[in-house]
Amino acid sequence: MASKLELVRKRASMRERLIVALDVDTLEQATELVRLLADDVGMFKIGKQLFTHAGPQAVRLIQELGGEIFLDLKFHDIPNTVAKAAIEATRLGVKMFNVHASGSLEMMQSTVKEVRRVCRQEKLRRPIMLAVTVLTSLNQDDLKRVGVEHQVAAQVVRLALLTREAGMDGVVASSQEVPDIRAACGRRFVIVTPGIRPADSSRNDQQRVMTPSGAVGAGVDYIVVGRPIIEAKDPVAAARAIVEDMERAAK
Repeated sequence: MASKLELVRKRASMRERLIVALDVDTLEQATELVRLLADDVGMFKIGKQLFTHAGPQAVRLIQELGGEIFLDLKFHDIPNTVAKAAIEATRLGVKMFNVHASGSLEMMQSTVKEVRRVCRQEKLRRPIMLAVTVLTSLNQDDLKRVGVEHQVAAQVVRLALLTREAGMDGVVASSQEVPDIRAACGRRFVIVTPGIRPADSSRNDQQRVMTPSGAVGAGVDYIVVGRPIIEAKDPVAAARAIVEDMERAAK
């Protein structure tokens, strides 16, 4: 029987593994959500929508409110451009950022090298560096249309291995591919999973989805949840319900 202290620690651990996607129209909406949720989630994701609207100001404001940031801009360009963008993300103090694994081994290696260099020279915290494998909105037919003949799971593992070879910390991938990634890349390899939906939620535009407890049971390190929390009538209650679902898998 777990002690009360052990249960409190387990709940804190699950809370820290929940990332809320701030996919909103304005900085004011993001600020309100951060103030509501800062004590109940571990991190906030800033993606293309909010960053294009408010830029680095969004990162700084959320940090001032006590929130940690996953900067989800999915950098994908020539190696020098991505490395320089990664340096600026590091200087912003984000906890985590990502690139596209399909950008090439050289692009990822250059990013890792330059981030490590600037952290050493400027005494900065090194962020968790991730690479996106196959977007959770894509299915097998989508891959075929862009010329990828591998099965989804095989393509995800292929890109995860490339990411590990480049020296990055982990990947963004569907929870459905987690067992294959773990087998190929090991336990220390970080896996962040979007496309998380509570059992009673709509899939929206996601194709490869899983419940919070299912994702934790599969072995993911962090889950990303957007609309089921930010569009809920009570975002705090929705976040707490997801943490409770995660805890069921941890038991």
